[in-house]
Amino acid sequence: MAALRAELARRGLSGLVVPRADRHQDEYLPACEERLAWLTGFTGSAGAAIVLSDRAVLFVDGRYTIQARQQADASLFLIEHLIENPPDRWIETNLASGDQLAYDPWLHTVEGAERIRKACAAAGATLIATERNLIDEIWTDRPSPPLGAVTLHALRFAGEPAEHKRERIASELAILRADALVISDPHAVAWTFNIRGADVAHTPLPLSFAIVPRQDRPSIYIDGRKLSNEVRSHLETLAEVRPEGAFEKALTALGRQKLRVRIDQATAADALASLIRSASGTLLPGPDPTALMKSVKNEVEIAGARAAHIRDGAALVRFLAWFDDRAAAGGLSEIEAVEALESFRREGGLLKDISFPTIAGAGPDGAIVHYRVTLGTNRPISAGELFLIDSGGQYEDGTTDVTRTIAVGEPSAEMRERFTLVLKGHIAIARSVFPDGTTGAQLDSFARRSLWEAGLDFDHGTGHGVGSYLSVHEGPARISKLGATALKRGMILSNEPGYYKTGAYGIRIENLVLVVEARGVAGAEKPLNAFDTLTLAPIDRRLVVTEMLSGEETGWLDHYHARVLATLSPVLDTATTAWLTAATRPLGLR
Repeated sequence: MAALRAELARRGLSGLVVPRADRHQDEYLPACEERLAWLTGFTGSAGAAIVLSDRAVLFVDGRYTIQARQQADASLFLIEHLIENPPDRWIETNLASGDQLAYDPWLHTVEGAERIRKACAAAGATLIATERNLIDEIWTDRPSPPLGAVTLHALRFAGEPAEHKRERIASELAILRADALVISDPHAVAWTFNIRGADVAHTPLPLSFAIVPRQDRPSIYIDGRKLSNEVRSHLETLAEVRPEGAFEKALTALGRQKLRVRIDQATAADALASLIRSASGTLLPGPDPTALMKSVKNEVEIAGARAAHIRDGAALVRFLAWFDDRAAAGGLSEIEAVEALESFRREGGLLKDISFPTIAGAGPDGAIVHYRVTLGTNRPISAGELFLIDSGGQYEDGTTDVTRTIAVGEPSAEMRERFTLVLKGHIAIARSVFPDGTTGAQLDSFARRSLWEAGLDFDHGTGHGVGSYLSVHEGPARISKLGATALKRGMILSNEPGYYKTGAYGIRIENLVLVVEARGVAGAEKPLNAFDTLTLAPIDRRLVVTEMLSGEETGWLDHYHARVLATLSPVLDTATTAWLTAATRPLGLR
């Protein structure tokens, strides 16, 4: 902090905005891009800081309020809610007239930079773009950029040739009357060209950019050291392969040709837009059309997702059976549980990586929504507690994400009641039938109604999109209060309501669901959709208050458990099948 303030003073600047971001707005960052963590100590997946000469503030959302207080130095940083009091609002009320606030235009989206710029203007201050990132100027042992090898994503997994995707993008550009699309999101680059990479943890991304003209050949901008001869030769049949350093010149060239360029202002860097605009290009801001294309899985990807969930479900059931035995004996820790689950997944031989760092919280740690166990926080899993474990796997045919809350010993009446309220919300989403065109925001309250009626809630979305051997958190669709994208058949989303009692326990029940056509609705006057649950793992019956469930809710859980048993028992050993049979018996049977 002292070094940063000295650098600001040397440049005559009043402060700096430090987002948790890289040039692509990725969720998982390479070590060299973790500037917010380096400065503040906060390691969550979303946040920002503003450092002024006399004070500093760290912004985090509801998932990370507890974690931020544990990790950041309270003598240096005030903690603010990222949503309720966002950086732009804080700037407007805390900057003084004449202040000059610095920002790195490559780490802020077009929309984000504009919000900050307006807030500065309202305070009589000025937003100043820096040519070099000021954190990098003082981060003397900053790691080198990653050089993960790029691989080809085979057609048997992708389900659609890259050439066909290119044609679809060109058709969409024609509708938009755009001359070119700039792709700044590596997920979209990976999907467009059917490639995967290894530049960040848990998501097989090749950090790269691309430009897709409506008529000419596309170009991909990537560090050539990541490409084998085979991969380079294949990519060169699809696009011009150019060094990453040539991207800025290419953007300027688009502007000089006075082209109409589509960029996603919600994800594209402000610097990218400035380069095109300053060279006289015309920006056509709007969603990257590949994001919606990517989110709707084709038949091959859907079949792959189903296969991945059978494989993953078998591993999870082996873990749950093991956990019940070990936890009852005592002495099991959070880290041991994490290591065991990852081992069960790897034993299948097809796991490429976990899809995110496993969340394994016992007792009060479960109340920290995105808790990450460390050697310093590791605690024993004790009788009378709830144990929450949220995990997933990356397989070439699909990405998984599942959360189970497990009773260790005898749960309290309150734990069972609140678990059942969460379960009712989970079932409400799973059983939803909704008109084609319905958004996630319209469904989000279904998951909360029972909790609301008890005066309870949870401070995160109900569900997020999931990629196909890509990000476990994929846009644009989500089930949340902010979910404005219509849910389309073929989308895969999570269904994960929860409840968290600070200092006591956490509850979350998460399955992945596929949007499908709703069938058997007599007299329907419009097309209807529904969810097909993909995840296969038992929900802890010991935590269910049967009397709180309706007949339809009980029927859903019993039917789901019967399907889990029928699907997984053929791939499990005799002892694990016996455990699963007991774990999935109908609620009416004790």
